[in-house]
Amino acid sequence: MEVRLDKWLWAVRIFKTRSIAIDACKNGRVMIDGVKQKASRMIKEGDVIQVRKSPITYSFKVLQAIQNRVGAKLVSQVMENVTPQDQLEILEMHRLSGFVGRARGTGRPTKKERRDLDEFVQPTFFGDFDFNFDEDDDFDEDEE
Repeated sequence: MEVRLDKWLWAVRIFKTRSIAIDACKNGRVMIDGVKQKASRMIKEGDVIQVRKSPITYSFKVLQAIQNRVGAKLVSQVMENVTPQDQLEILEMHRLSGFVGRARGTGRPTKKERRDLDEFVQPTFFGDFDFNFDEDDDFDEDEE
């Protein structure tokens, strides 16, 4: 039995909706044997499908070609996760780091960045000096 790639990806719960699965295929994130595939490609038992989801590339072996969505407990009967160990280690390191990388200066400032901004805008003076910038005793207008 053969089934469309996008239907199978949705049926085994790799993607939440078929349209997300189709978009992943269009954007080249779904491959079979290292070749980017269209959503309409027919797959059969024994095919190994690679799906690139940041930060790693997952590999799944098709055990059963289905087109109807199955429950989460039955997914293990339909596919086998054959993702290489080195990819899983990258995923574990990413989870442990807990840091979501973002380009500096984009998005909401971090706590440290906010404190630096506050310090820049309102510098703190050391000591209890009372500065009065309105009165300037050293400057006489007559001397000019």
